[in-house]
Amino acid sequence: MKIVTVSGYKSMELGIFKENDPRITFIKAAIEKRLITFIEEGLEWVLISGQMGVEMWTADIVLDLQETYDIKLGVFPPFENQDNRWPDNLKEKYQEIIMVADFYQPLYKGDYKGPFQFKAKNMWFVEKSDGCLLLMDDEYPGSNKFLYEAAKASEKSYEIFIITPADLDDAVEEMRMSDPDYWV
Repeated sequence: MKIVTVSGYKSMELGIFKENDPRITFIKAAIEKRLITFIEEGLEWVLISGQMGVEMWTADIVLDLQETYDIKLGVFPPFENQDNRWPDNLKEKYQEIIMVADFYQPLYKGDYKGPFQFKAKNMWFVEKSDGCLLLMDDEYPGSNKFLYEAAKASEKSYEIFIITPADLDDAVEEMRMSDPDYWV
């Protein structure tokens, strides 16, 4: 797999409203662990649409991993100015990400026109990548379900990797066990 699309819940779907929420650390650890495995198996590109939450956290991870690995970040929002109605702190972070990404290109010119742009975005990501990594709970798929359904409907050989709540629990436990005070 050379190109992977990463997506997952928006921060508000997880009840996360501040960038310093400690749960973000565990989510990032689980994503990073998977990405490193993929990179060591030949991954070259991580693609995101740049939405709030998992995708922006993935951008942070990829940018950090670039210090050690030859991995590139592509940001392909469904339309221009997707951050128009976002809180200022997230707008600023998004603008920083698109400035340092290895590639940035909105899929549609202009502002939001309709839900068809999101459907087209999901189909585009499946078409342009070899697989996807989704942070998703089957019982509560949230907005992830649309990309997941597009991935399942793909007629090409397309790999779908899921980070589950159990994977997040494992990340929490691994981080706790890596703390030297844990063993005292």
